[in-house]
Amino acid sequence: MRYLGLDLGTKTLGVALSDNLGLIASKYGTLNFKNEDYMDALNKLKPIVEKFNITTVVLGIPKNMNNTLGFAAERSLNFKKIIQDELKLNVIMQDERLTSVEANNILIKGNISRKKRKQSVDSLSAVIILQSYLDKRKEV
Repeated sequence: MRYLGLDLGTKTLGVALSDNLGLIASKYGTLNFKNEDYMDALNKLKPIVEKFNITTVVLGIPKNMNNTLGFAAERSLNFKKIIQDELKLNVIMQDERLTSVEANNILIKGNISRKKRKQSVDSLSAVIILQSYLDKRKEV
């Protein structure tokens, strides 16, 4: 079973895929869509879901540091509903606090230029989100 990891922004969607065993997450890429047009994002995501026979999506939910949900979390919850309604997929929410910071730190340590970091941070965040879920699953 392959999992799809997602990091949702207002104009971009970072995408990661698991291997066939559901053990290792890897970067797929970043989808760009019209500002806050989540149906556009979904339409760009659909061919990936079909190509890799995805049945489960792991979507990052950006909780506040005090564990409350703000506007960005509501956006993710709304996108979860869109995915479930339109693609009929199981969507698991994964805490994504500080994943963008972690992704940026990894890219800085890799001596990646600021311009290339901006292009890569969403998909690397999606990898971190998905791998966190896969690792948590293994512990159970």
